[in-house]
Amino acid sequence: MRAASLLYFSLITVLVVGCSSDPSGRYSQHHDSAPTRLPTQAELRNAVPVPEPHSPQGNRDYEVFGKQYEVMEQADGYVEEGYASWYGNKFHGHLTSNGEYYDMYSMTAAHTRLPLPTYVKVTNLSNERSVIVRVNDRGPFHPERIIDLSFAAAYKLDMLDSGTAHVRVEAINLKTPLASAGEQPATSSYHIQLVASSDKQRLSQIKDQLPTTLKEIATTEQNDGLYKLVLGPVPEHESHNLLEQVRASGYPKAFRVKATQNTTAAPDGTAQN
Repeated sequence: MRAASLLYFSLITVLVVGCSSDPSGRYSQHHDSAPTRLPTQAELRNAVPVPEPHSPQGNRDYEVFGKQYEVMEQADGYVEEGYASWYGNKFHGHLTSNGEYYDMYSMTAAHTRLPLPTYVKVTNLSNERSVIVRVNDRGPFHPERIIDLSFAAAYKLDMLDSGTAHVRVEAINLKTPLASAGEQPATSSYHIQLVASSDKQRLSQIKDQLPTTLKEIATTEQNDGLYKLVLGPVPEHESHNLLEQVRASGYPKAFRVKATQNTTAAPDGTAQN
């Protein structure tokens, strides 16, 4: 993957046309933009396809900008080529069409007609890079664009500079069991990062001020001299509610980070990566 500079993202605002959600006054930004940090290696891992029932929300036919959209009953055999776009800061932390919270660092996507959720493989036809994402939102509502990718997915496909890419989207068949009989499919776990600092004592003071329910699952991670106060890990389906609770507790900039399997806790409660 071509390296991208953090300076680029801090100085340049990228406008994304055709984002997943119908524009409304509920967003704090008028235009979309790129975040100021790049995805971590953990956040660049493909979504892990697991059998899931269709979401109770977001799977009915609907109308946007006067156009009717009929939601597909099944995604089996779906393959389509067209242009992909991506969406970022403007929608980060807001509800997706199936009732989850959009995380621009998760491997997710928006599609106008696929059932929610659906796992798809997206291949950038200009460089043959691919990513597996979980479709949990509606869009893009822009002519000739067939999928709207999260910031992390777009970064993995190396399409941030251009803003769009010619892609092939293929639904993943989940009818074949993903695990042997008696085994449970692998699930992802997430941390909620509250704050980062080089001052470990400051993070300890912040931790002591947390509500009891959050303090019980709070740890401090250390990575290259930087300390991070995080909560969890918790299963993915619990992480959305936890993130909402944390933001309501006075940490509006908190975000999810996929937990790594090789994280171990030191005797002082500091997690070592």
